[in-house]
Amino acid sequence: MEDHKDKERVEIFSERVRAGKRTYFFDVKATRSNDYYLTITESKRRYKDDGYFYEKHKIFLYKEDFNKFVQALNDSVNHVKEELLPEVDFEQFDKEKEEFENATETVQSSDDSELKWD
Repeated sequence: MEDHKDKERVEIFSERVRAGKRTYFFDVKATRSNDYYLTITESKRRYKDDGYFYEKHKIFLYKEDFNKFVQALNDSVNHVKEELLPEVDFEQFDKEKEEFENATETVQSSDDSELKWD
């Protein structure tokens, strides 16, 4: 049976970020009265005796806190980049991701070809 609270929420936009063993979901939602908010969900795949399950943690971020949240996030990330790890080239992680995605596309496209025996 569908929860009453779920009926009040409408998903407007969703963005997924894969990060190793974790996936982050950024979902913009609206209430019936078109009051918008953001949910940020961290999903981690875990193993239990009888198989895998996903552990989720969720943050609700309301419109009146957007600017404060973004400012604090930017300040925190910049502090790590500039003060704690200035020697790290953070752009390398974007390059590694692109290389991985390109390699994955190459493998997938070669899997579609016919097998040939000499």
